[in-house]
Amino acid sequence: MRKVVIVGAGALGCLFAVRLAEAGVPVTVVDVDRDRLAALRRDGITLSDDSGERTVPIDAALASEVAGPVDLVMLFTKGMHSAAAVASVAHLAGPGVYGITLQNGIGNAEVMAEVFGLDRVLHGVTEFPADLDGPTHVSSHGSGKIWLGGFTPAAAGAAQQVADLLNTTSLEAAVHPNVEVAIWDKLAFNAALNSVGAVTGLTNGEVDSEPGRRLAFAIAEEVADTAEAKSIPLDRAAIRRKIEHALEHHRGHKASMLQDRLAGRPTEIETINGAVVRAAEALGVKVPVTAALADLVRLLELRR
Repeated sequence: MRKVVIVGAGALGCLFAVRLAEAGVPVTVVDVDRDRLAALRRDGITLSDDSGERTVPIDAALASEVAGPVDLVMLFTKGMHSAAAVASVAHLAGPGVYGITLQNGIGNAEVMAEVFGLDRVLHGVTEFPADLDGPTHVSSHGSGKIWLGGFTPAAAGAAQQVADLLNTTSLEAAVHPNVEVAIWDKLAFNAALNSVGAVTGLTNGEVDSEPGRRLAFAIAEEVADTAEAKSIPLDRAAIRRKIEHALEHHRGHKASMLQDRLAGRPTEIETINGAVVRAAEALGVKVPVTAALADLVRLLELRR
C-alpha cells in the first residue's frame, strides 16, 4: 500500500489514522483547519483505547499539499461537507485509486463517484466508537465492526482488498454480501435517535419514555418501508432492539446531531432524515414522522 489519505480529522478519521499508522501503512490526514493540522504534525495523535494510551506521529496536510501516488482515499467528514471534501482531493483520483466512505447517512458514495468514477468507489458502515478529547487526542473503548462493499459490482474485488488492509490493523472489517442492508440498517437507527435527540435536546435516557420510543420506532419503521421499496430487506426487529439498547444502556449519550446543534454547527439532517424523505417520495412511500422531524431540525438550524 503506497499511501492512504484520510479526509476529515474528526474522531473516526483520527482513530483510523492511528490504527493504520501503527500497522505500518503510510497515511496522511487531510483537513481544512490549519491550526489543527499544525497541532497534529507537531504532537501526533494520542489514542486511548483498551490497550492503553500512546501517541503516534501522523502526517497532516491541506488537500492541496498532498501529492500522489495514492491507493486509497477515505472520507470521514460530516455528510454536509462531503462534496467540498471530495472536490479538494480530486487531483488524487486516477487509475488504481479508490475512494471509500464509511460516513453516516446516504448519498456520500454518489458524491465520491462523481470524482473517482462509479467503479472506483466503496461504501459501508463502521460501528467503532470514537470520541475526540481535544485537538490531538481520541478515545475508543470497546469493540466494533466495519462492513463494506463495492458501490458497483466492478468494485467488489477492491472491497476485499481494503477489508484485508483494515484487518492488518486492530480494525475488524468484512465484505458484506449486500452492503446496502448494513447502510440502511444504520440509517434507520440514526434517523430515529439523531433527529429525536436534536429536536428535543434530550439524552438517550431522557428520550427513553413512551412518547420518545413511539417517535423513534415510527421513524425506524418508515426507513424500513423505504428500504423495502428499494428491494433492500431490513430486519425490523433487530433495528428496534438496537434502538432499545441505546436508550437503556447509553442513557447519558447526546446524539451527534444534538451535539452539532448545541455547538452551533450544521447537522447531517440532509444525508440522514432528509435523504430518507427524498428517497421515499421518489418511490411513493409515505414517511410523515421522518419528514416532520427533518423539518423541525431544519427550523432549529435557521436559528444559527
